[in-house]
Amino acid sequence: MRIRLISVLLVLAFMAAAGYAQDTSKSTYRKVSQNAFGLGERLDFEISYGFLTAGNVVMEVAPNYITINGRNCYDISLRVNSAASFEWVYKISDMYKCYLDAEGLFPWKFEQYIREGDYTKDFVAIFDHENLKVNTSTTVRGEKKPDGEYAIKKYVLDVISAFYFARTQNIASMNKGDEFTMNSFYSDASYDLTVKILDRENADVSAGEFRSVIVQPLVKEGALIKKAENIAVWISDDDRKIPVKVQLDVIIGSVKAELTSYKNLSGPLNSKVK
Repeated sequence: MRIRLISVLLVLAFMAAAGYAQDTSKSTYRKVSQNAFGLGERLDFEISYGFLTAGNVVMEVAPNYITINGRNCYDISLRVNSAASFEWVYKISDMYKCYLDAEGLFPWKFEQYIREGDYTKDFVAIFDHENLKVNTSTTVRGEKKPDGEYAIKKYVLDVISAFYFARTQNIASMNKGDEFTMNSFYSDASYDLTVKILDRENADVSAGEFRSVIVQPLVKEGALIKKAENIAVWISDDDRKIPVKVQLDVIIGSVKAELTSYKNLSGPLNSKVK
């Protein structure tokens, strides 16, 4: 089992927390007004596998902007680490980075650094939203692979920026059974991810009890996932729209990621019951 599966699903699942329309008709970059998140926000999660604490995930927005192409950008990171008590099974130390345009909420750069056992992979994607292309570089186990250049849709998202952009959307009007599809780029291809609204219920985790919207990412079956119906994500039913819990069944058991703490939110968590 690879713990990073949880972190990827955690991000991908929120891509369609609500739908959005990409405007490709304007020559200037879009502007997105939002108060869902801001500088300095940090979300901590604990990953459990059965009765074992397998690791932790930290999603964090740096306290200061970084400048790319003359524009202010959020410096966002997602870190996945295995627990010391779980490293006898598999040692994980992964890092994902996204440099997200603060005004338009689209990525200028995405980075991935995988350290799992003796396996290493570095991946970088640089987005050109004016010319609708992305340039990538990949190094696996120290071996540099050929660089890539791929066509993209304007304002295409990576797996990190998709989550943060989706949090700015209005989910209050979403009903059970609604589905939304969003476009994202990863590795060497763009893809669509559909997410279905399952229900609303309270989620009781270490960080508290929250009124939540349950969503289901409709991913394809793979080597670990039995079927898409076995994945569920709880997000806070308020303006912050933070992930509270992720649960999925894999062939070798059940895995959960639960919110343990949060700080520097852009506003109150009105969904919190206690």
